[in-house]
Amino acid sequence: MPSAEIITIGTEILLGEIVDTNTRHIALTLRDLGVDLYRTITIGDNEERIASAIRDSMQRAEIIITTGGLGPTVDDPTREAVAKAVGVETEFREELWEQVVETISRYGRKPAENQKRQAMIPKGALGVKNTVGTAPAFIVETSLTPTPLPMGEGYRVRENAIISLPGVPNEMEHILHEAIIPYLQKRFDLRDVIKVRVLHCSGLGEGTIDEKIADLETLANPTVGLAAHTGVVDVRIAAKAASEAEALGMIDGIEHQVRERLGDAVFGVDQDRLEEVTLDAVAKRGWTLTVIESGLDGLLARKIPHTASIPDLSPAALMDALRAARARSKADIALGVSVYTDERAAEIAMITPQGEKTHRITYGGPPRSLPRWAMNLALNWLRNFAQEKE
Repeated sequence: MPSAEIITIGTEILLGEIVDTNTRHIALTLRDLGVDLYRTITIGDNEERIASAIRDSMQRAEIIITTGGLGPTVDDPTREAVAKAVGVETEFREELWEQVVETISRYGRKPAENQKRQAMIPKGALGVKNTVGTAPAFIVETSLTPTPLPMGEGYRVRENAIISLPGVPNEMEHILHEAIIPYLQKRFDLRDVIKVRVLHCSGLGEGTIDEKIADLETLANPTVGLAAHTGVVDVRIAAKAASEAEALGMIDGIEHQVRERLGDAVFGVDQDRLEEVTLDAVAKRGWTLTVIESGLDGLLARKIPHTASIPDLSPAALMDALRAARARSKADIALGVSVYTDERAAEIAMITPQGEKTHRITYGGPPRSLPRWAMNLALNWLRNFAQEKE
């Protein structure tokens, strides 16, 4: 099975001016193809550094995908960098130039002279037309990279495919799916698929979850991994198999074990969100809800409509405000959260038909994360209450 590396190119990414979304999209695409992605890096617009990164990747991976640096200006060095990495010159391709001219003409314009650079690609490369933009892509195939074998047993020749895609996300995605995926499937005889399922958990910390499923995290296939967020922990299960059905079956078996061990801490799968699951649980009980937040800067209000934001509520004042809001709205449930940044603490309060409950929580993480942490714990508290068996 081939391995891959992704190189995103652009000084603007390194400066934090734009967010790189291309890497995630390519990674997900490779995953579904069954290709192992071992490394992703970002390089600024420097020809020598890009070439060095490509040469380095060629030693480890069969598939190297670059994005960015294919524009018409002098600070778009990817073509020259790829050519340098494989030891060839660039050459002008008339058919690619015709595509550039055709695309620009759709806007009623004529191409500038510098846009001829977009029809220059490494000598011998496979040109890939860009039907939704002006930057053609290209593929350089090479088998000139000897890789040392262990124990001094000599070298093996690694066949590489260096695929250079535009940096504009919609152009990159179009070319990737229309041209590059079919190319990779044919070139590397891709038959396996990788499927991933993410279980979302709340109410248990990452360390506790790790203790409960540690043996599953050592499996080779499926693989199990943890990712901690603020008040939520994800359990990722990934399986590689010859078919989607087989991979999903493998995941089902591991998911069953995870749910048995973590119980009600698992609140959702993949696209499920804690606030949505909580509100669904409340709705299924036929309850109405009123919510008050204090010190969260509207964080909870953005999750639950009609949440009231009241500044500087002490624990006693929070409960008073909840009583008044519940009486005014005639709601079944009233939920309140008040954050005290200086104390690194939060007060969670809930009024139900069974009575009043309060819960004070303290936080050891960064102060800026306290509001989100408190919000998620409050939502999970309400979820657990709503899902209790009558």
